[in-house]
Formats: sequence, C-alpha cells, structure tokens
Amino acid sequence: MNEADSNFPRLSAPARRALALAGYERLEELDGVEKAQLSRLHGIGPSAVEALRSALAERGLSLRD
Repeated sequence: MNEADSNFPRLSAPARRALALAGYERLEELDGVEKAQLSRLHGIGPSAVEALRSALAERGLSLRD
C-alpha cells in the first residue's frame, strides 16, 4: 500500500504498515484515537504522530492526548 492509496500523508512505509496492521486504512479513522495508542504501534514514532496530527488538523480532526 502506498501513500496515495492509504491517505496517510508523509509517512514512512513502516508507519503505514503499522497503521494497516492495526486496522486503520484511512486518515479519518484516526479522529479521536489516543496519541499514546498510536505511539505503541511498532513503526509509529514521534515524527509519524506529528505528521498524522497535522494532517488531521487540516481536516478539522484530531488525536486525543
């Protein structure tokens, strides 16, 4: 799955795979998900969380702290 297919912006392949393995296929599915929950996924580091937070904010969505 590539970035365009997944709708996950500026994420590394390991981060996209981690999200897919956790069942997330679209950015909008992360609205309201706890930041700590994402951070526990292997492949999701601080830069991936920040990229996701920024992309969600652009759509009026957000992660929970």
